[in-house]
Amino acid sequence: MPTLLGVGYGNYNAQPNNFVLSFLIHIMLAFAILLATKFFVDNTPKIRQTVISLIDPSELTLPPSSKEAGGGGGGGNLNKLDASAGKPPKFKMDQITPPTAEIKNPDPKLVVNQSVVVPPEVKLPTSQTQVGDPLSKALLASNGSGIGSGIGSGSGGGIGSGTGRGVGPGIGGGIGGGVFRVGGGVSAPVAVYSPEPDYSEEARKMKHQGVVVLQAIIGADGRPRDLRVARSLGMGLDEKALERVKTWRFDPAKKDGVAVAVYVNIEVAFNLY
Repeated sequence: MPTLLGVGYGNYNAQPNNFVLSFLIHIMLAFAILLATKFFVDNTPKIRQTVISLIDPSELTLPPSSKEAGGGGGGGNLNKLDASAGKPPKFKMDQITPPTAEIKNPDPKLVVNQSVVVPPEVKLPTSQTQVGDPLSKALLASNGSGIGSGIGSGSGGGIGSGTGRGVGPGIGGGIGGGVFRVGGGVSAPVAVYSPEPDYSEEARKMKHQGVVVLQAIIGADGRPRDLRVARSLGMGLDEKALERVKTWRFDPAKKDGVAVAVYVNIEVAFNLY
């Protein structure tokens, strides 16, 4: 600063203009840094996510299906014979006695009718005397090669090759070869823990935005499983959505007050504001 004021010119070969120019350049750099900081703060990725089902929540009270409601089940007692043919027992949502084709105690002290976990609105032939697997052709009475009580080659106290207390090759109860669908008296699951996914660095740099659509089964325990990408967004955002949605937890769908597994679509929207 003494040189800038003209002191010491005889000792140093200096120009006051150089100091002024340097000072102005530093002021401009500081201003540029402040502008850049404000830009990145204002453009921090804000992620909006929505959970939707195939049915709008306002339309959940739908007329019950008379044929199917999704779902399935299976069972057996490790028998070497295939499960015998027959009809499913009574349809109930609160099963007490699983189905059996082998009556070992024909005169029990307390009679409780067999049942499978299928919505009572589903109208299909049932029987309490010729109980068996409707898809089987075996004639000899057998509960089949499955496990966990019930009839069939699956597991879970139902009938068929699936898993659960319903009927057929699906899972989670019901009938029709799949899990329940929202509607027909089946409520939609509600997310109770849904942390936001991260924005991928590649997408952020390219200012890439959009919606990833995932398909998933929300189990009766409220945990998502079997997630897959139904509509891709790319640039690492699909992976970010899958990674985070796996950690979500739901209040599960319910049918007549009983928690059931359902298919849902999950939209995860990535937006830069």
